Amino acid sequence: MPDETKSPASPPPEGEPKPTADRPATPGGVKAASSGSVQSETKPAPDKPAAPATPPKAVAGAPATPAAAKPAAAPPKPAAPVPTPWDSPMIARLKGNYGSGIEPLTYLGQNYMVVDRSLIPEILQVLRNEEQFDYCVDITAVHYPKREKQFDVLWILYSFPRNERIRVKTQIADGQTLPSSVPIWATTNWLEREVFDMFGISFDGHPDMKRILLPDGWKGHPLRKDYGILQQDNEWVQINLGIESGQ
Repeated sequence: MPDETKSPASPPPEGEPKPTADRPATPGGVKAASSGSVQSETKPAPDKPAAPATPPKAVAGAPATPAAAKPAAAPPKPAAPVPTPWDSPMIARLKGNYGSGIEPLTYLGQNYMVVDRSLIPEILQVLRNEEQFDYCVDITAVHYPKREKQFDVLWILYSFPRNERIRVKTQIADGQTLPSSVPIWATTNWLEREVFDMFGISFDGHPDMKRILLPDGWKGHPLRKDYGILQQDNEWVQINLGIESGQ
């Protein structure tokens, strides 16, 4: 009859605690902690990065997010200065003699009078002899090709005794002339020649009405608006300089 005595149990692997009444053996390599909790020898999975937050959806009826404020509009430009009436004892005397033939104005502190062409040079003579404007600083012109009277001609006068500067302006059409001021101020000889050279305006009674800056045979007047900035007298350049262009 076989021996009913059971063979002794295999000893536990080295390093593993022997089973006792309060610590039974656990299969699968899981060890029982003394506190009764079970710990797994499997390493935990690494933490995954958190998913980006989804922006909240607009809720019907909720107020819309205000749009970015637009930059403020640029302030309007200030109005340009305009001429204003000019009055003085001298103007009162001139108005008493010439009435509407003169229009005295001031612009940004500069006093001037617009004079009818028929009163030139009488008013210039009065300003020289009676109002002590003994020096003609300059004579110049401005060209307005679209205007009926295309040219403004200006005399800039100065009084040493009064320490005062004024301007006299008149308007003439293209081809019209003006009386020369050389009998009033001798220095206007060269000033009138320059106006003739640059604008083509002649002064009656001038002692030597010819060009002063350009050659006598030059065609055209460079300070007129219808004279191009690169324009020149190619014929004169070729004849007198022997080249095709003076540019």
